Amino acid sequence: MGLPKKMGIWMDYSIPYLTGFTSNSFEIIKAESTSFESTKLYPIKTLAALLEKRDRLLQTYYYKIASKIKNYDRIIIFGPTNAKTELFDVLSEDDRFLKTKIEITNTDQMNPAEQHQFIKNYFSDK
Repeated sequence: MGLPKKMGIWMDYSIPYLTGFTSNSFEIIKAESTSFESTKLYPIKTLAALLEKRDRLLQTYYYKIASKIKNYDRIIIFGPTNAKTELFDVLSEDDRFLKTKIEITNTDQMNPAEQHQFIKNYFSDK
């Protein structure tokens, strides 16, 4: 059995920063961000239709992230918005993550260096 694969995800509603972590080294994993610009292409006449479109885009966004992180054993999701909680909820309902330890925590905005330091500190404490 190998070392646990660890992942830190700094989340907001536009760009996820996925960072794999193994004994003081980092691997950046690209994930596409969601785009709400496409709602401008089609006139949406009601607020309910706009909210439904937004929810579909967010679900697609979260499923893309899930497909990138499915092989990790431990995941910390952090950031300033509720996007981290929404991703956590999606992962909690996905059978691929039944054996994965996933935690969430609130943080402020962070640049990549601050994200790396947070991830390093988080996993070194565990």
